[in-house]
Parts: sequence; C-alpha cells; structure tokens
Amino acid sequence: MFTEDQIKALNKTFENAAPAEIIAKAFELSNEAVVTTNFRPYEAAILHAVKSVEAKVPVVWCDTGYNTPQTYKHAEQVIKDLDLNVFLYVPKQTSSHRDVVMGIPSVDDPKHALFTEQVKLEPFTRAMAEHKPKVWFTNLRQGQTAFRNSIGIFSLSKDGVLKVSPFYYWSDEKLDAYLEEHKLPNEFKYFDPTKALANRECGLHA
Repeated sequence: MFTEDQIKALNKTFENAAPAEIIAKAFELSNEAVVTTNFRPYEAAILHAVKSVEAKVPVVWCDTGYNTPQTYKHAEQVIKDLDLNVFLYVPKQTSSHRDVVMGIPSVDDPKHALFTEQVKLEPFTRAMAEHKPKVWFTNLRQGQTAFRNSIGIFSLSKDGVLKVSPFYYWSDEKLDAYLEEHKLPNEFKYFDPTKALANRECGLHA
C-alpha cells in the first residue's frame, strides 16, 4: 500500500521524466500490473509505451458494447499491430437487450446511474477483481476533467491501486508526434454512452 507522501515524492521526482522512465519505475515498484484501454483517441500511445517496457502486460479492454464501427476497426488494428495481450470484459446484458429495456438514458435521467453501472463499472470491477493489479496504467491527462487536473502522474485509485499516467502532462500535439514517430494509428469517431460531455467523469477514476 502506498502512502500519500510516497505518491507526492514520486510525482515530484518524475514530473519531467519520459514515459518510458515512468513506466519502468512503476514496474520496479510492482510487476503485478495491467493497462486499461477503451481504444478512445490516443490510446495507441499508452499501449505502445507500456508494451515496449513489458511485452506481455495484460491489457484490460472493457467494451461497453456501444463503440462505433470505426473504434472496433481501430481496436482490431492496434491489437494486431502491437500483438497485445488483451483480456476483454463486456456487460452481462447485450446492448440490443438494454436498448429495449432502457435505451441510453440522458445524464439527468434517474436510470443513468444504473446504465453506467451495467456497461462500464461492473465489467471494470470484475476485471480488476480477476487480475488484482497493484499497478494500473492509464492514459489520463491533465486538462481532461477537473478531477484529472488534480492527480498527477502517480495517484491512488479508490481501491488503493497505484494508478500511473505516463503521458499526464502531454498535449495532443506531442501525442500526435509520438504516434507518427512510432507509426501508430489514431481514431476520433469514439462514443462513450456514459458521458454527455467530453469533460465529464464516467466513474472509473473519480
């Protein structure tokens, strides 16, 4: 278990470090790690960076069942090109069934919390319970939401897992250059049914 003082010290030490250094340090702290992805824009960067340090790292993909055709094609391409060790988690009910029962509720609909629990939180909780990671790599970045502005490169999840965001201080422009340098694809036709706004938290992180 990491203390807040340890987290502060790590953030200070690695504030200007390259993603590869940050990832190597995280694996030094524990090799019981996963990287999570939903194949939203710029996810290829975190997947490439972590895999470059540890080839067989488990990649947890929680698929809501509502991704666009473009996102599914992008995911298949990235999984194949990077030879990812993917563990797929999906909701217990199909999107077709849920569409009949409740559809996609708006954020102010009382059913929205249940919808989010079903399509995102339950599969994610199941994934973490099965893998039991001590380190969780993610592509959170400063400027995405108010909560994410407050956490730094290293932070603790609600369950005490060390959350590591190697590209935390990177801009879209820097990530564009990273993708270009490593010949990685990107895809912007991404849809998250649990968010009405891009700067709204979905519940996994906050």
